Amino acid sequence: MTTTISSQRATGREWAGLAVLALPTLLLSVDIFVLLLALPKIDADLRASSTQQLWISDSYGFLLAGFLVTMGTLGDRIGRRKLLLIGAAAFGAASVLAAYATSPAMLIGARALLGVAGATLSPSTLALISTMFASPRQRAVAIGVWMACFMSGAAIGPLVGGLLLVHFWWGSVFLLAVPVMALLLLIGPVLLPEYRNPDAGRLDPGSVALSLAAVIPAVYGLTSLASGGWRPLPVVALAISAAAGAVFVQRQRRLAEPLLDLRLLASRTFTVAMGGMTLNTMLTGAVMLLVTQYLQLVDQLSPVRAGLCMLPAAASMTVSSLSAPRLARLIRPAFLIAAGLVIAISGLLVIAVGPGATSVAAGWAVITLGSGPVVTLSVSLILGAAPPARAGAAAALNETGSQLGFALGIAILGSVAAAVYRNHVAPAVPSALPGAAAAGARGTLAGALAAARSLPHPAAAALLESARDAYTAGLHGVAVISAVLLAVIAPGVLLMLRHVPPYRQATPDAAAEIPATSLVP
Repeated sequence: MTTTISSQRATGREWAGLAVLALPTLLLSVDIFVLLLALPKIDADLRASSTQQLWISDSYGFLLAGFLVTMGTLGDRIGRRKLLLIGAAAFGAASVLAAYATSPAMLIGARALLGVAGATLSPSTLALISTMFASPRQRAVAIGVWMACFMSGAAIGPLVGGLLLVHFWWGSVFLLAVPVMALLLLIGPVLLPEYRNPDAGRLDPGSVALSLAAVIPAVYGLTSLASGGWRPLPVVALAISAAAGAVFVQRQRRLAEPLLDLRLLASRTFTVAMGGMTLNTMLTGAVMLLVTQYLQLVDQLSPVRAGLCMLPAAASMTVSSLSAPRLARLIRPAFLIAAGLVIAISGLLVIAVGPGATSVAAGWAVITLGSGPVVTLSVSLILGAAPPARAGAAAALNETGSQLGFALGIAILGSVAAAVYRNHVAPAVPSALPGAAAAGARGTLAGALAAARSLPHPAAAALLESARDAYTAGLHGVAVISAVLLAVIAPGVLLMLRHVPPYRQATPDAAAEIPATSLVP
């Protein structure tokens, strides 16, 4: 049955379905943070080498980013609910495999499977939200709930992970996914509608291969440059990514049924909203990583206490994400997004000038307060600008942009923070330290903490004080740079999106008037 999607209001069933869709979103966010806490115990139990530890951490993110475009388009073809449930079953099974891994290789493989399964969840979730909430205002509210769950996971992750690791073995952090995915499999078929494009062709294997060759080397190259500096292999990976990306684009233009419909980028609303959110993720994402490390390495808070310091940020993000759609009924989204960027700038400046965990936590809470309207309204505009038949592809492109933006932010701003750290700490490194230990102390705060263990107390205290001051200086520098860049971005977003009316004046999305989809009971 071919159906034209209208702007009809969602019913109680759709809002109950949203609660079901929020579960995997919360879980994916929690999963990112609990692994970081579990790595020391994993290393002690499985005796993973430094290279294996790196792949345990990174294999998930590489495969997740690489398969987002493929999975988003696949959901449009075979059914978004169907793909979501397949992904949920695969994620649960891979989580059990990871929890009971008996070797580093087994855990790396399980994490890779989790990445592929995870790539089905976010695009399917956002695409189903687009299906269930045709009204622009209600869709924005639903996306606000979705984003609030993701941010809550960032705060809950350290708390839950810390408690589990205190009382159970490291594999327990992976088992968190099992009951959540089981509940999704049980309730999803009842509350979630099926939605697919009956006119879509078959997936093009060449396009899938090219998309993987474009995205995975890009994420690897950016991540490696951030952690290890300029080396030949990451540079080669980025060159391969650029070449594969160029071939991918040319192939999509020639195909009658492309993996990624590049006509999505012809919409100014779509392109500007996605670009603005990607840049916001690039800048604030790097700051988030530095802030979480600051709380634990500089202020020496436990993971649980660091998680508690992140709770105000989760609360402020929840408030702003849920308030933005209501305000957008009266105020143009462009003004709200620009105002959110200004608020985020003020939070960055709080971090830049204020010392101590309280100031850093407060500044991050202000940043997330401003990010709520940016993310919620941008994602709503992205989904609203895409034809319903391509909502999965649009959601996947948005998620891929965020992944690449985060990796790029870590690479660029992480390098800035590292350079500031090295410049500040170098004079304080004792000449008595062995070469490897001295190099580690000059390279990272973690390296300085390790080197200090071999020094007498006065020298160790002096080195640690200097290293913590150097890390703080790097954080302050990154906060200032991010604030300046957001100040440049905000007027551009305001100018380019000013044509979008408030939601109470909005007509049904142009994309939603295209009768190109099939609703399946």
